Parts: sequence; structure tokens; C-alpha cells
Amino acid sequence: MTVPGRRSSTFSRLLRHGFTDPSAAERLLESAELAPIRNDPVLLEALGATADPDLALHGLVRLVEAQPDPGARRQLLDTVIAAKPLRDRLLGVLGASSALADHLAKHAGDWQALVMYEPSDLHPGVEEFEIGLAPATDPVTLRVAYRRCLLSIAARDVCGTTDVAQTAAELADLATATLRAALAIARTAAPDDAALCRLAVIAMGKCGGHELNYVSDVDVIFVGEAVDGADEGKALRSATKLASHMMRICSETTVEGSIWPVDANLRPEGRNGPLVRTLSSHLAYYQRWAKTWEFQALLKARPVAGDIELGEEYVAAVEPLVWKAAERENFVADVQKMRRRVVENIPVAELDRQLKLGPGGLRDVEFAVQLLQLVHGRDDASLRSGTTLDALQALAAGGYVGRADAAQLDDAYRFLRSMEHRIQLYRLRRTHLVPEDEADLRRIGRSLGLRVDPVAELNREWKRHASVVRRLHEKLFYRPLLDAVAQLAPGEARLSAGAARERLVALGYADPASALRHLEALASGVSRKAAIQRTLLPVLLGWFADSADPDAGLLNFRKVSDALGRTPWYLRLLRDEGAAAENLARVLSAGRLAPDLLMRAPEAVALLGDGDGGTGLEPRSRAHLEQEILAAVGRADGAVQAVTAARGVRRRELFRTAAADIVDSYGTETKPAEADQGALVDRVGAAVSDLTAATLAGTLRAVVRDGWGDTLPTRFAIIGMGRFGGHELGYGSDADVVFVHEPRDGVDEHEAAAAANRVVEEMRRLLQIPSADPPLLIDADLRPEGKSGPLVRTLNSYAAYYRRWSLVWESQALLRAEPVAGDEDLARRFVDLIDPLRYPAQGPGEDAVREIRRLKARMESERLPRGSDPKLHTKLGPGGLSDVEWTVQLLQLQHGWAEPGLRTTRTRDALAAACAAGLIPAEEAAILDEAWVLATRVRNAVMLVRGRAGDTFPSDARELAAVGRYLGYEPGHVGDMLDAYRRTARRARGVVEELFYGG
Repeated sequence: MTVPGRRSSTFSRLLRHGFTDPSAAERLLESAELAPIRNDPVLLEALGATADPDLALHGLVRLVEAQPDPGARRQLLDTVIAAKPLRDRLLGVLGASSALADHLAKHAGDWQALVMYEPSDLHPGVEEFEIGLAPATDPVTLRVAYRRCLLSIAARDVCGTTDVAQTAAELADLATATLRAALAIARTAAPDDAALCRLAVIAMGKCGGHELNYVSDVDVIFVGEAVDGADEGKALRSATKLASHMMRICSETTVEGSIWPVDANLRPEGRNGPLVRTLSSHLAYYQRWAKTWEFQALLKARPVAGDIELGEEYVAAVEPLVWKAAERENFVADVQKMRRRVVENIPVAELDRQLKLGPGGLRDVEFAVQLLQLVHGRDDASLRSGTTLDALQALAAGGYVGRADAAQLDDAYRFLRSMEHRIQLYRLRRTHLVPEDEADLRRIGRSLGLRVDPVAELNREWKRHASVVRRLHEKLFYRPLLDAVAQLAPGEARLSAGAARERLVALGYADPASALRHLEALASGVSRKAAIQRTLLPVLLGWFADSADPDAGLLNFRKVSDALGRTPWYLRLLRDEGAAAENLARVLSAGRLAPDLLMRAPEAVALLGDGDGGTGLEPRSRAHLEQEILAAVGRADGAVQAVTAARGVRRRELFRTAAADIVDSYGTETKPAEADQGALVDRVGAAVSDLTAATLAGTLRAVVRDGWGDTLPTRFAIIGMGRFGGHELGYGSDADVVFVHEPRDGVDEHEAAAAANRVVEEMRRLLQIPSADPPLLIDADLRPEGKSGPLVRTLNSYAAYYRRWSLVWESQALLRAEPVAGDEDLARRFVDLIDPLRYPAQGPGEDAVREIRRLKARMESERLPRGSDPKLHTKLGPGGLSDVEWTVQLLQLQHGWAEPGLRTTRTRDALAAACAAGLIPAEEAAILDEAWVLATRVRNAVMLVRGRAGDTFPSDARELAAVGRYLGYEPGHVGDMLDAYRRTARRARGVVEELFYGG
């Protein structure tokens, strides 16, 4: 008798044996059903060894209750106590699967399927499973027989009699036998149809690869032919009926549930194509229309049911096409795109729990192995296995993957597949999500042998293996390239030079021989530098291959490494700071401008790191830039040295801006690409404009100090015009300015004018002196009288000119005027002077508006370069920058006097203000804004890619592809990019026709 308030000894024993609800377990043990064995110590020990002792005990009681009579009940209990193999198998299953416990409770005699322990029972194949399914004559009895066979597979699995690979193979063999049984039932139901056709069932996916899950779609393809003398059309219709019926037999829900869905969507044309095709029809499709992923899927094709001879003919016919897939254009790009699409389609809430599709999941292993098979299996038949682990072993044996890497990946894959099996086995439901409930995690952990702290150990092991997979997924494809050119440990097989070249070509390298030389230079030797490079390069090669020009990325990396390789912080930065290496790879392979800027001062690599709070690529404010440049000018000895220092800061900051733009446009593994294209344009425009203003301020200070000391004889101000005044400069833009001066008290006007002109000439000279830093061209052509007018005017001269001679185009140009450097008071008075011109009261007259339209039409007809495609010209073409800007500027001239929001030099701000004021519908404003942003992005892209400015898309295929990558288009989609540009520009032109030209 138990003393009140004290736990019984049974309760304590149950806790020690892993029960989580000892009270409920104690009640079950006291039940009449278990009376004959409740005190047998063997029972408690056996229950405690299961994944979930509570679940196992509950299932055992239900099974005993379900026995038809006391004799059957006694036979079950006696066998449980006396026969250890049966006890371990039965209780193991009951403790791991509530679904199979339900089956046993419903089919009380099926426990005897676990009694047999013959050698053939240890590793059954298709033949044994066919015998097990033989009694089935309809969908219901087939399900019962299927679960009886599944019971034995699960028992061997949870008891450790078979490992995860053998379990997966048995599940695939059971699926094969089931498909054959289902087809036999379908043929029996329609003998006339069966007589007309030959039908082969080809297993694909995990079933074809002999590595099936407990609950998974069974992917198939059907091949049909007419029997001799039969009409082909009728035969195919009959074959389609048989195939459809076979699928329903397996998939439909009955009183015994369903088996698994049979999925035929991997067939040619997917669900839109015919369910059954002839062999010749399959071949015609694959030879002409098939996409890369379809050949990747065919790696696992295996005939399993129906006419096996026809199935083998099919596999023999498609096999040569599979092993030529790596020669297809955009092969690697297509495969990489598939991988990205899989990850992108995972719901955010599931990403961290996805065992199959998430980063570091099963798909990463399978993906990498299949990619290597497709590249190297062309010439090495030993790699042509549909089973992931067998293929991985063959890749290691052939030297395509390092043995240590293959062993780690094999171990991780087995663990992740075991987790997947245990998750699915519990309720026999198709899922790849790791559960969040602690009881579920505890059961899974215990089933995998983690008994001390199952939940914590499971999470730790899962994360560890996922991390290994993620790392090796990157490394697996690229590391052997280094092993082909670097020193290896004794006994290690190396990738041959030919195989390395083959892999580089598959990755998209145009000059694999040069690429191998670069790898050899970087990774050979026994120095610490070479060792770190061998660690970095596998991942870098992948990032380079993700660009439009992998060759350039690798070459540029070698140049930077040659320049900085002996600098202690360089390789440490790339190895230890997560963002730096990826950012560098993106920047070096995105075009010419950023690498050129970096090569002139490689130490700017430090900006790419994520130290200092991750602000390395954040643009610096104009005040900060001006402070740094003026301080450098103050320390310099003479104007030349001062301006050289200012230009050095400008070069570094141009690199910072370009690098940030590239990284934001491409995105990284941890941060997606910036979705707001307008924000990208605004950041570049503001950063380059602020940098130009700060450079001019520093140059002005240097010139004045060198020629006149602290004070110039005349007050002097620089007014930004055009894109400069609008804070919209691109990487290749000149600095459009006008200069204004005002003699100081007591200074002769001629002396003041001479000083002002000398300042301008010296500034222009110093900013264009050939050097390692890019020149800054000053363009003053928007001044009164253009090139014919004086370079510098006094404020009074401007006032007199504008009062008497000003033309309408000058008022329009002044809309963008904004002070950028020099005397602030003089600049403010200049702005006060021009405001009435650019925002005239009541707006410009009709004659002025007509003149603006005439000038615009003339510019369109005369200034467009000969031979260029107007529809793709970002500046002067229809719907381009000129169209949008002239339309916005006309609205500013007409309404700026009444609408304060329009009094801005910035195009997008003015457009938004016009919309807010009701001057343009929101939809039309959005169309113009989209077109302006896109055209600006294209111009920035051209400069980044080619290293020189341009207003049209490049004609070179690689350069065009690089522009596409910058704009967010995947490889092989430049046509989509050009179509999108034309479409956007066409819509914008329609709005311009209405708003600017008046309909």
C-alpha cells in the first residue's frame, strides 16, 4: 500500500525509465489487459528503451484490447515477454509511430508480421514485398497489406537492424511492389485496355533513386506503345486510362486511408502534357524542348512496373541526353536559379524549420551531388548512380570530392534523413518541418539515441549537421578545382587538369586555362597565405560564377591579393568578417569601374567588412566629407598636393558608393537585394553629388590659399546645375556649374575678374591632371551665352543679363541651380536673383511654352546619335530621362510660383509635389517615376560594367548580361530586361505626349 503524499515505487521506476506521465502509465500498467506481465521487469526495461515509453505502453494496451479472444491475448503477451526480437520490434514501432499503432489496433493480427526473423526478413527486396502484397485485390486490401509490409520496415529501422540508407531502399522497393500491384488491379479491371497497349512505369525522384521517405509523393513518368497491330491512338488512350486508374488506386482516400500520392508532373510539359507518351514522343520533346531541370530529374529514372523491357528502352534512350546536359547554354545558371527559387519559395515562418529545402538541408546535399554528376558523369560512368549516397561515394573515389568532405557530408545526410524519417513515421504524414512541440522533439531525439537531454542534443546535432551541409555545399563544387593545382596530402586523389577545366567551363568561365593559372598562383604552396586562400577560394569561386563575368572576378581577386597578400589584415578580414568576402566577390565580378577604383588603392578593401557596426559601405554625409577634404588640403604643401589628396578621398568614396550600390543590387546570402529601385538611385545620386561638392570645396580652398593666402580679392561661389544641382549625379557625370563672383570693397573690378577667372582655370586644371585618381570634369556650358559667354560673371552682370537677354531655356536650366561651394551669402543672393526667372509669376506665357516644346522636339530629332536604337536610348529616347525631366520642369515653370513643393532641384521630389498638388494623376506620376528611375539605373549600370559612361545598353553579350544582373535579371534573361525597358519607356512616352505636348 502506498502511503498518502508519497510516490509509489512504480511511479519512481517509470520516471527513471523515461516516462513523462508516470501517473497515466501506472494506471495503464494496472489495467486488466496487462495483468499477466505487469510485474515482469523485462517489460519496463523494453518500454524504457523506446523513443516514447508513454506512447509505446498506450499502444500495447490498445493492441492487447484489440485481440479477438483471451487465447490470442495470451499468445501476444507471452511472445512479448519471451521473444526479445519481437518485443524490441513491436514496442519500438509503438513508441515511434502512433499511425502504425492505430493500424495494429485496427488489424489486431498484423503484429505477427514482426515475429519472423529469417535472413530474408532482415533485408527484403521487391520480390518479398510482392509476396506480401499478393493477397490484395482492391484498393482497400492493398492499403492494409501495404501497411503490414511498412510495419516490418519501420521495426527494422527503429531497432537499428537497418541503417537509414537501407530503410530508404526498402521503402523504394515497397513502393515498386505497390505500383506493380496497383497496375495489376487496374489491368484486371480493364482487360480490353490492357490488351491494346504496352505501358511502362518509370520511377523518378527518390523512388527512382532508391532512397524513398516513409511518406512522400512517388514521382513517375509513363511510357506507352501499341501492341503489334493495334492503333496507336487507341493504345495511348487505353494506356492513359490504366495509368490514371493506377494513380487513383494509390492516391485516393478509402476507409483504410491512402498510400501516397502518385505524381506524374515530371513528365514532358508537366501537368499540361499528355499523361502517357510513346518513346519517340518523349525523345522528340527532350531533344527539342526540355529544360535543364528535366535532365537533372532524369538522373534518377528507373523502370519499376508494367512493361519493364519498354522501360529499359526508355532509360537507354534518354541516358545519353542526360549526360550531355552540362554542355547546354546557361547550364550552371539554370541549375543555380532552380536552387535559389526553391529557397525563395519557402514561407518565412518555415525557413528555420525546413529540414529538406532550407539552407543546410537535404536538398543542398542532393543538389550539389547531382550537379557534380552532370558535369563529370559525361566521361566517368562510375558516377551515374541515382542514389545520393552511392553517387557521393563514387565522387570521392574518383577524386572529384575530397574524402574527408564526402565523409562529413555522408554523415550529415544520414542524420538529416533519419530525422526526416522519424518525423514522418509518427503520424505517417508528408512533412519536412521540424516540429516545435517539446514532446515531439523529445521523441525524435530519443529515437536517434540521444537520451541524456534529448531536445537540447537534437537541436544541437541538427544545427551542427546543417552547418556542415551548408559549408560543404559551397565547397563541394569548387574545392577540387584548387586541389587540381595545389599540393595535396599523400594518398589523396586529385581532380585532373582536364576535369578541372571541364568544371570551370560548366561554371561559366570563358577562359578556363587562365582561371587555372590564377588558382595555382593563389593557392599553391605551404605558406599560411596559401592555406587561407584555399579556405576562401571555394566559396569565392561560387560567388564569381554567380556573376556575368566569372573570369574578370577571379582575375581581379588575384590582382587585389597580389597587392595586399602580404598585408596581415587583408586575408584575416576576408576569413573572419562574414560580409567582406562576399561583398568583395560581388564587387570584383560586377564590372570594370569598381575594380579599377579599388586597384588604384587596394586598401579600400577594408570598407567591405562588417566591422564598426556594419557601416563600412554606408555613404558619408557631405559635412563629413567636406571636413575630411578641407583638413587634408590644410595639411598639404601646395595646391597640387592638396588637390591630389582631395581626389584621393573622392576615389575612395566613389568606390564606397559603387560597392554599396553593387552589393545592394545583387543582394547577399544574408540580405536580399534592395527591392526599392528608387532608393538605390537616390542613394547613388546623393552620395556622388555630395562627394563632388566636397571635392570642389576642397579644390577651391587649395587654389585660393596657394594664390592669395586666406582671402581672394573677390567673393566667389559655385552653383551646381543640371544633375549636379539636382543631387542626381551618376558615376560618369561631369559637374555642371556656373561661377559667380563679387569684388570685395575697394578691389578693382578688373583685378577681381582676373582673380575669379584664374581660380576657375586652376581648379579645372588641377582636377584633370593625369593621375591614378579619376578626373573630375567641370562643365560651365549652362552659363549665360553658353560657350560664347564669359566663364565667370559678377552678380550684377548676371542680373543685367537675365533682365535683358535671358532666354526661356535658361530659365528652365536654372530650375536645377543650387549652391554647392564658396561664399554662402553670395550664393544665397544669386538664388534670390534667379527665383523670379525659374518660378515666374502666373507661369510662362504661351509663346514661352511653345518655344520649350519646339526645343524639345528639335533635340529629339537632332541630338540622338546616328545608328542607335531610339527606344533603348536612356537619355534622349522616347520615355527616357529627357522626356520625364522636361515634363516635370514644364510643370515647375508653370506652377512653381503657386506651389512651394515644386521649388526643388530634384526631379523625383518635384514629380511627387506635382502629384500631391493635383497637377498630375497618381498613376501617371508613378509611370514617369518608374521610367526615370529605370533609365537612371541603366546609365549607372553601364558605367559600373564598362568603366565609361553610356546612354544605351551595351552591345557586348557579357556586358549586357552584367547590366541585367545589376538590374535583378537572372542569367539568360537579357531579352526580358530589354522588353521591360521598352515597355516602361513606351508607357512613359504616352504620359509625356499628353502632359508635355498637350495630347
